Amino acid sequence: MTKKYTCVDLFSGAGGLSRGFMDAGFDVVLGVDFDDAALKTFKENHGSAEAMKLDLFDHSNIQKIIDYLEKRKLDIDVLVGGPPCQGFSIAGPRDMNDKRNSLYVAMVKLAKQLQPQAVVLENVPGMIQTNGGIGAKRIVQDFAEIGYKMVPKLLYAPEYGIPQIRKRVFFVGLKDQTKEFEFPEALVAKENFITCEQAIGDLPSLQTEDGEIIYGEEEQKYLCEPQNDYQKKMRANSKVIKNHIGSIPIEKTKKMIALVPEGKNYKALPDEYRGLYKYHEALTRYHSQKPSNTINTGHRSHFHYKWNRIPTVRESARLQSFPDDFVFYGNKSEQYRQVGNAVPPMLGEVVATKLKNYLD
Repeated sequence: MTKKYTCVDLFSGAGGLSRGFMDAGFDVVLGVDFDDAALKTFKENHGSAEAMKLDLFDHSNIQKIIDYLEKRKLDIDVLVGGPPCQGFSIAGPRDMNDKRNSLYVAMVKLAKQLQPQAVVLENVPGMIQTNGGIGAKRIVQDFAEIGYKMVPKLLYAPEYGIPQIRKRVFFVGLKDQTKEFEFPEALVAKENFITCEQAIGDLPSLQTEDGEIIYGEEEQKYLCEPQNDYQKKMRANSKVIKNHIGSIPIEKTKKMIALVPEGKNYKALPDEYRGLYKYHEALTRYHSQKPSNTINTGHRSHFHYKWNRIPTVRESARLQSFPDDFVFYGNKSEQYRQVGNAVPPMLGEVVATKLKNYLD
């Protein structure tokens, strides 16, 4: 039997990165976060893994992780995590002194204690783009001081079979500094990127025959067979659809989005309405024949390529490459936040699969 490598996920959120590692055959034993709803989602979707609520601004809490692992006699092969680093994100104001930028230090301190074979850290592109890449340099240097040779690389999600325009930086560090991790090459050419329609076209429309948007049921049946390989993959372990609840827009929004062609936004509105919107992504309608825009945590500005409503949590999860058997918990806002904050599981799986080649 081949060994099942063990994995701990710090700043786990719902567990997109660790789901990718699970799908690659890793044994995820623990997820750590501070969000109750996300931890509930993590625990329900990661087999026997434990979920632990800790404030990692307080580095003394790292000892609780170590105590838990020692008590269960668990040796950890890989430490993974996506620490929040809002100061480097292009989505909000860039603040190099945002205290969340230093949360990754919790990963450094835990790695120093646990000495896993490898560390995988995921973050926003600003890490290597803002202020000459000062964030990335800090991470590489801090991990080098405890014996890990960190290699950063910007990965583009559509090139790995994910139907979403999303760029993220991955850092992979190996404890053996004579070896340097080489990232997997792109798997999908641009002309073969998975499109929105290929990703979510089989899900119920949540509209009546006369066009009225409805909420839908907590649990729904598939109305057709999978139309392509991506849908087959998403549906492989699921008999029903969950988290596919509609949000009924106000009349003004319904009227405005009906005027926006697919792939366009508020700028395509007639002149008399265009001035009502200032946010650059307002009324963005996805294009059926392209990957979606980057899934965010609010979802009030993005709309279905065909229907005049925002995507459901399940549709957003599909665009993030979460399979349908991955169920999100909490209220609807919390579920959207979990999906938007997550690492696409298929991206995690690609990195995890390659990493296996470097482990003992």
